[in-house]
Amino acid sequence: MSEVVRLEAGGRPLDIEYAFVGSQAEEAPWLVFLHEGLGSLSMWRDFPQQLCEACDCRGLVYSRPGYGRSTPRAPDERWGVDFMHVQAQRVLPALLRALGAPPRYALFGHSDGGSIALIHAASQPQRVSHTVVLAPHILVEELSVASIAATRETYLRGGLESDLRRRLARHHADVDSAFWGWNDIWLDPDFRRWHLGGLLPGLCGPLLAIQGEDDEYGTMAQIDGIAAALPAGHCQLLKLTACGHSPHRDQSQAVIDATAALLAMPA
Repeated sequence: MSEVVRLEAGGRPLDIEYAFVGSQAEEAPWLVFLHEGLGSLSMWRDFPQQLCEACDCRGLVYSRPGYGRSTPRAPDERWGVDFMHVQAQRVLPALLRALGAPPRYALFGHSDGGSIALIHAASQPQRVSHTVVLAPHILVEELSVASIAATRETYLRGGLESDLRRRLARHHADVDSAFWGWNDIWLDPDFRRWHLGGLLPGLCGPLLAIQGEDDEYGTMAQIDGIAAALPAGHCQLLKLTACGHSPHRDQSQAVIDATAALLAMPA
């Protein structure tokens, strides 16, 4: 069962839905899960539990503001181009403080959550021991914009009876908060210039970047760009066949095995 913690971050109080999975031992290392742009705590399903059992770690899974059972966006709130930096540099540190995180922890981020993981790891190199990112974004590709625009049409088709809307509503108390927060900023013309290029050289510690060859939201340029920005051998790449935008669903065992191997490396 999830719980809620109250934070002061970003200038207003926020209720954040969270849960711990995996090992309950005090000495167990923490692995923090960062969900995708339409994700939430519940949309991970049982994958965090499976991964944490395989790695003998304690997983922190949470819904970012605007998602799941966390505080939704205000009706007139539009996220800025820096929305992922806000999550990585303000909200996540506040959550970790509130929950008594250990001095060092690992990150596991998917899609937008992967980008947030990269920003946080570069901002807190002394605290992040290992980083795993699945289908992260380091720049805005035309493929991403086209797929997100198509998702908008799917969401609108059928109005309140849209199949996509109904499926997402199972995981979000305010489904429109989750959808439009993500969709509006990704389709904002100003967001086309967003990138993480200057931040990537600040990444320290073992890093694994995973991408599916059939990802409809991004190409191998995303993870190849991470590797190119770092010293040779610093970033491990895993490119998966028969895999779309969610490697932890399409190729879960490959992701678990690769993550366990990375977390076993000395930080």
